[in-house]
Amino acid sequence: QVQLVESGGGLVQAGGSLSLSCAASGSGFRLNVAGWYRQAPGKQRELVASITRGGVTYYADSVKGRFTISRDNTKNTVYLQMNSLKPEDTAVYYCNAVPTPYDSWGLGTQVTVSS
Repeated sequence: QVQLVESGGGLVQAGGSLSLSCAASGSGFRLNVAGWYRQAPGKQRELVASITRGGVTYYADSVKGRFTISRDNTKNTVYLQMNSLKPEDTAVYYCNAVPTPYDSWGLGTQVTVSS
């Protein structure tokens, strides 16, 4: 059973920054490619960034140059540094495997960016 616990969200003004963390655990669990997803109200969940165990990263065009994903393999933790936040970044952010997420999603962490 995989457990994913996201934290670090909050309310911030446009142009501000937030840092998210995701702690992953579980028996036999190995997060090879880890990703941050987000879901805004009324929209489908989308992948915004991913990182391999070796540190190769991917970013969606909408966050490229503003977000930075990183990970600590010894701690099974994935991070997302978000800078220059925009109101359209408002969403619940989740971490999970890429490209096939585990069925057991965490509760996510709410990010709200005010204009």
